[in-house]
Amino acid sequence: MKRIYLDNGATSYPKAPGVGDAVKRFIDDIGSNVNRSGYTGTLAAEEILFETREMLGRLFKYDCSENIVFTLNITYGLNFLLKGLLKPGDHCIVSSMEHNAVMRPLMQLKEKGVEFSRAVCDETGRLDPSTLYQHIKPNTKAVVINHASNVCGTILPVEEIGRICEEKELNFIVDTAQTAGILDIDFKRIKADAIAFTGHKGLLGPQGTGGFLITDRLAKSMDTLISGGTGSLSEYEEQPPYMPDKFEAGTLNLPGIYGLHAALGYIEKIGTESIKEKELQLTEMLLEGLCSIKGVHIAGLKSTEGRTAVVSADFKGYDNAEVAYRLDKYYGIKTRCGLHCAPSAHRTLNTFPQGTVRFSPGHFNTREDIETTLLAVNQILKDIGCTSR
Repeated sequence: MKRIYLDNGATSYPKAPGVGDAVKRFIDDIGSNVNRSGYTGTLAAEEILFETREMLGRLFKYDCSENIVFTLNITYGLNFLLKGLLKPGDHCIVSSMEHNAVMRPLMQLKEKGVEFSRAVCDETGRLDPSTLYQHIKPNTKAVVINHASNVCGTILPVEEIGRICEEKELNFIVDTAQTAGILDIDFKRIKADAIAFTGHKGLLGPQGTGGFLITDRLAKSMDTLISGGTGSLSEYEEQPPYMPDKFEAGTLNLPGIYGLHAALGYIEKIGTESIKEKELQLTEMLLEGLCSIKGVHIAGLKSTEGRTAVVSADFKGYDNAEVAYRLDKYYGIKTRCGLHCAPSAHRTLNTFPQGTVRFSPGHFNTREDIETTLLAVNQILKDIGCTSR
């Protein structure tokens, strides 16, 4: 049975050409740490590390590569940013479409005296940026927004939000888990103070890679979440205050960074516009097909305008989990069923608590994959029959 992978919203598969070879090359031929010694293997790894920061800078149009920090994933990056910035008595604003990578740290911080407000999106996941004004308080310190929903793909108006943050002198943190490598993201144009990214989704790299880009001003105002060895200022027991060492303690995931380096090279070669165009073509085909099937409700936007290639379907009168199970078992189609670590988003979309079946085609899917998926959905609904939920 052919495997049809439609879970790129969770992690991309397959990875970009050359990623596996790059990881293997580090493990088999390099194996050294960085910033610790001066022998040949270490210098080779340091060069790849430097180049990867530079490539990320070009991708996000940010020319301060030393302010690009590597973490294990975007969840770690968001924790660094939120817990390093927000103190008891502070307030921040989020949208009602946020992932638990933002909400769970905020719930922890709430126990320590940090407040937050949700700017409510409409039932398609869209946010009117002007609603932020009603949530701003004297103690508001930051606005934290995901660039696009991991549940339904709706893109949030980050440029407009950035202008409001600049006007009100608020820190603006953007979660690009679903958009990095797919949409054109300009750090300065969206007036971000920090952008968190992950390497294993749209960047087509390995798991265990991610991080954040940050302005000097915000970096200086933040506490360090994790301290330890950096290979720099080793005569002192205090964490170095300069970037990126302030936030990069311990051994980096160099095999993953080698793989990310290869993935970024591939993206630079073909361009994010090409990736976005293909993904939206497949998304349009998927949306049209699902909308034509009785009993299928699309959560979020029904067209490709203002969205990414993440499509959530609620099978009214059917068990969503049963549909997802049969797609996998009988057709080899990989989707994700449930609440997608974003219960607030599902409440906004009126799909809580049942959740949805999420189809997220990626760069390496084909029209044939979508055709097969639509035929499979039709057949599964006929086979299991409609029952009231």
